[in-house]
Amino acid sequence: MKQFSLIKDLRKELSKERKKGKTIGFVPTMGALHEGHLSLLNRSKAENDITVCSIFVNPVQFNNKNDLELYPRNLAQDLKILEKTGCDLTFAPEVIEMYPEGLPDHFTIDFGYLERTLEGKFRQGHFKGVAIVVKKLLDIVEPHKAYFGKKDYQQLLIIRQLAARLQLPVEIIACETMREPDGLAMSSRNLRLTIGERKIAPVIYEVLSYVKDNSGIMSVKKLKNWAIKKIQKNPGLIVEYFEIADNETLLPIVKWDQKEKAIACTSIYLGDVRLIDNIELFS
Repeated sequence: MKQFSLIKDLRKELSKERKKGKTIGFVPTMGALHEGHLSLLNRSKAENDITVCSIFVNPVQFNNKNDLELYPRNLAQDLKILEKTGCDLTFAPEVIEMYPEGLPDHFTIDFGYLERTLEGKFRQGHFKGVAIVVKKLLDIVEPHKAYFGKKDYQQLLIIRQLAARLQLPVEIIACETMREPDGLAMSSRNLRLTIGERKIAPVIYEVLSYVKDNSGIMSVKKLKNWAIKKIQKNPGLIVEYFEIADNETLLPIVKWDQKEKAIACTSIYLGDVRLIDNIELFS
């Protein structure tokens, strides 16, 4: 596995591979790797000649300074995991390498409602930061395919729109959410949960599963209200939002008229840790 921290060096190496006719798959991460990340890497390896993984904690997408400071970082451990997994190239730049002129504070594309609802409502500016770094990384790597998990579903929709509106020559591949045996969605933030909090966390998926099983049976309003009350009966769990929405626009669904496109999305605080999850209701 070849490791790079400078853009020019990575580009030089990838240029050699392209001249050989190799296809390139790309998995962007913020490190603290887990099985969810590895599932993306394995899919990329199966579908491409060369797989590139980036590790970069992007300060521009954090609207909470404390959250940025507490984000788990262990580059040495991550590189060992990538080596074992069979990743071909890694890119782990410093902030100054990605943003030599300072942190950018704007992006030219307005994603409209899609960036202002749910995550966008509670993390203002977050998706601008995501768009900035993903666009920059895609320009650097120039992959044929890039892989993103469905756990960050709204982010996936934003990135798809980014690629489409800028006509980027890359295929955005959505990969299923990987879960722990008890249902908790795999996330780097899970490392911050205490032992007691970790025992409570599977309630989130239990509630999402119930919502899926009862969609089209209970009304949308009753199902949402039930979910919120059920979650908040557990000490330490606070619902920031729980929404049933169209899986393309994220506009709220009031009735089950378009049930084949419904998704339930939620953000929940467990102690000081913010967890997000979702489930497609009629898939």
